Amino acid sequence: MSSKAGTYVEADGSAVEMPDAKAAWVPFAREALVRVAHEYQALIDYKELAEEVQAQSGIRTRMLMHYWIGNVLGLVSKQCHEQGEPLLSSLCVHADGTIGATYGVALEETYGGEVPDDLEMAAAEERIRCYAHFGAEMPPDGGQPKLPPKEAKRRATTKRRAAEDVRRPVCPKCYLTLPANGECDNCNGTFGGDRQS
Repeated sequence: MSSKAGTYVEADGSAVEMPDAKAAWVPFAREALVRVAHEYQALIDYKELAEEVQAQSGIRTRMLMHYWIGNVLGLVSKQCHEQGEPLLSSLCVHADGTIGATYGVALEETYGGEVPDDLEMAAAEERIRCYAHFGAEMPPDGGQPKLPPKEAKRRATTKRRAAEDVRRPVCPKCYLTLPANGECDNCNGTFGGDRQS
């Protein structure tokens, strides 16, 4: 049955206030995240989690996910902290493998202090604690923080490109980067043997 309400009970289309919907989604989000934490290095993305909490609760919303999923994860983080657990929200990432700014807010609100410079690595470290705490089969060394594959690849590519940019030769006269043929497009000089980095 379709509903004109922005947030509604799927079975009958009756409207649900967003704070009530978020409260209903929290236990399902926690359940999904605990399941993920049982497998070393497993992750779930925001879209998958958003769909799961809506399907499991029977409460759906037309509101864009990024307006509410962070609040749900924040409430899960608060519960985790109150129970002396690592933050399960560290297991939820964007499709590109990044953790997202709302995780930084959760860290600040939960542990105090400032948001770490490398939020992605801070999340990876928290994930190790989650896997160990929630019963994943850990490697003999206890596990190492690991960035999600897409984020690790992006960083490696960025690092490689930065290194390549540093090594690219420049024209000693006008200081523009030389093309592969060694001829400066600006001053038309050839500097094959005189390339500088």
